[in-house]
Amino acid sequence: MRSALLDIPIDIVETIVENAFGWLVVVDKEGKIIYINKNYCDFLEVERDTVIGVHVSKVIENSRMHIVAATGKEEIADLQYIRGNYMIANRIPIVSNNFVVGAFGTVFFRDTKEWMKMNSHVKSMLTKIQSYIQDIDRSVKYSLDDLLGNSKQIQSLKDKVKMIAASDISVLIRGESGTGKELFAHSIHQLSNRSHQPFVKINCGAIPEHLLESELFGYEEGAFTGARKGGKKGKFQLADGGTLFLDEIGDMPINMQVKLLRALQEGEVESVGSTEPVHIDVRIIAATNRPLEKMMEEKRFREDLFYRINVVPFMIPPLRERMEDVPILMDYFIKKITKKSGKRIMSIDEDVIERFQQYSWPGNIRELENVIEAAIHLTNNEVITLESLPDYLKESSLFPVGKKKLKEIIEETERRILLQSLAKYNNNKLEAAKALGISKSSLYEKLKKYGIDHS
Repeated sequence: MRSALLDIPIDIVETIVENAFGWLVVVDKEGKIIYINKNYCDFLEVERDTVIGVHVSKVIENSRMHIVAATGKEEIADLQYIRGNYMIANRIPIVSNNFVVGAFGTVFFRDTKEWMKMNSHVKSMLTKIQSYIQDIDRSVKYSLDDLLGNSKQIQSLKDKVKMIAASDISVLIRGESGTGKELFAHSIHQLSNRSHQPFVKINCGAIPEHLLESELFGYEEGAFTGARKGGKKGKFQLADGGTLFLDEIGDMPINMQVKLLRALQEGEVESVGSTEPVHIDVRIIAATNRPLEKMMEEKRFREDLFYRINVVPFMIPPLRERMEDVPILMDYFIKKITKKSGKRIMSIDEDVIERFQQYSWPGNIRELENVIEAAIHLTNNEVITLESLPDYLKESSLFPVGKKKLKEIIEETERRILLQSLAKYNNNKLEAAKALGISKSSLYEKLKKYGIDHS
């Protein structure tokens, strides 16, 4: 069948190709340039006639066009450093009769600022239409694959997610700030039978007490001064059929705990200003970093509510107890941040890795991400060194003096050393004991003391 393209005059085809892309280059199988448009030549400050037939690597800085032509593997939206800036480019192999005969490349953002400008424009447009849609996210941002780590603790928790996700059972996720509690909540919903229904989050500690009831249960028109015309649905109604994530539930005022418990027991809510209860069907996932048992003793958290939400408990370990996961997390955050910032990072100095392994990470994964982001922006080259780190991580002593008692610091340090030793020797207790200069029986006693799995 004859292609309609063949009927188009060659000068029209050339005009289209010349102007359809900002910058365009085509190479043959050997990586030699067979076509490059005028815009690209102007940017490179070269004459087209002089570069035709020349190997692309001698014309375009950091080019990978010859690699794509040789491997036949396309590269989409890749960062390329040319003449002092990062470009965003596509490189596509050209196939004829099932053989790769060359490749063509296009630059569709001439620098990362162009991309950021467009991204900001899109976000601005979305903000303008936000008032016309409900403030509700019917999808989750994270899945089980986003829970990074090969440690026994994380693998065990991921298995637990798979076991309980399909049920409607209530879940209480506990752990220090920054450990990733919300990721687990998203993962549970995403694997549940309610995954096609709303996932609604409310931070119980971020909303003023006098507004919390209307946020949870909604309100009727005229319920109070300033109430929206037509009323407003609460988080329970918005989550009907899906999952309600009660973040920081330990910060909920005691009087609201009573109303929340009643809603959970009765399966219905009553909007502020209404006399008619509304039936709701939600699954509850709660999270907190607060010591709820102590709060119950002090009458600051209701026991009946605790047992209602704590049907399946999840305890997320702090980062200092899963140090073997630090390299995986570091690699992920470096790729994530460099992709966003456009900076190129090729390696991390061994001293930085050692310092990271020594540090206790009180801010957990969130702190690790922030430190890596700061280091990437503070480094002057393509290697993260100690000089790139925030000042507090450059200090020779990283012990939390003034924040914890000496006994606590010593025990925490000993526990961390035990975990690092087991990780280094692949859980070989005898090798770890030899390296530490203690007997195997002493090692087992210490593992038992600190609750470290020694199976």
